Amino acid sequence: MHHPRKLAIATLAAAIVAPLLASPIAFAADYKSEYTVSTVLPAPFPWGIAADKWVELVKERTNGRINLKVYSNSQLVSGDQTKEFPAMRQGIIDMAIGSTINWSPQVKELNLFSLPFLLPDHAAMDRLTEGPVGKELFEVLRKKGVEPLGWAENGFRQVTNSKHEIHTPEDLVGLKIRVVGSPLYNDIFTALGANPTQMSWADAKPALTTKAVDGQENPVTVFKIAKIQTVGQIYMTHWNYVNDPLIFAVNQRVWKSFTPEDQKILRETAIEAGKVGIKASRDGDDTALQEIKAEGVTVTELTPAERAAFVAKTRAVYADWTKKIGPDLVKAAEKSVAQK
Repeated sequence: MHHPRKLAIATLAAAIVAPLLASPIAFAADYKSEYTVSTVLPAPFPWGIAADKWVELVKERTNGRINLKVYSNSQLVSGDQTKEFPAMRQGIIDMAIGSTINWSPQVKELNLFSLPFLLPDHAAMDRLTEGPVGKELFEVLRKKGVEPLGWAENGFRQVTNSKHEIHTPEDLVGLKIRVVGSPLYNDIFTALGANPTQMSWADAKPALTTKAVDGQENPVTVFKIAKIQTVGQIYMTHWNYVNDPLIFAVNQRVWKSFTPEDQKILRETAIEAGKVGIKASRDGDDTALQEIKAEGVTVTELTPAERAAFVAKTRAVYADWTKKIGPDLVKAAEKSVAQK
């Protein structure tokens, strides 16, 4: 006959051990063999470097239990990067490392980073993403059905063209400029007297090649790696007028399917991979600028007075979009930017 106390202890021990033994199997059964991650640009672009690093870190830290697969060039949304956010929200895409510009049609608050001449430098950028403004934007994304994990960076954007140097707003008058799919960019370039044309990145290079458009705007690393100088873009104005931060995010249903331990791993690895991507973007911009100059691209640096003329011309757009983004959020951003 079993001793009742010993039996109780044995039963309790079995009750504790059984779930521990079963849990990895149970979790593995709930997990997909592979999760889709949407991006626009692959490596060696800093965007792709961040994405590849995330895949590598997640696989390593979960001992191969969680596998992410990157689909670049917006291929999961037929090349239309502005459809990435709704596709992730609906669960067509599991995860994404997306541009705040591309997600801004569905999340108006993300237009904040595209307010013309809001951000003077990288330090101001970091104060936004790492401070209360970044937290508030993550809350907005949660309410929209995705779980944001961390930041990366596509970089400060510069304007280029095939016609002449751009020192003043007058130099932009009449130029056909390819812009990303955000109405704010249309408004900025219209205010500066240019003719903005929205098109996806997939269509941009052919349009520059055939001279259907005169210019475009992108970070220096993108310009260099995509060899945009080879399609006649030989004038760049280095004006840092907006920045394009990237966000790591996961569809909420997919997020909730992970254990708390795995959620922690996904978040920590996203932050880590993001830092690798940010460094690649910032270091890459400096190197690329020297390289494109050596390849014959004329790089125009604006004087403070010249920059002020562009700021003045875009103030009405800034004021109009402040209302759309949310005056309180913009005020909080301006406060963060002003801190030194």
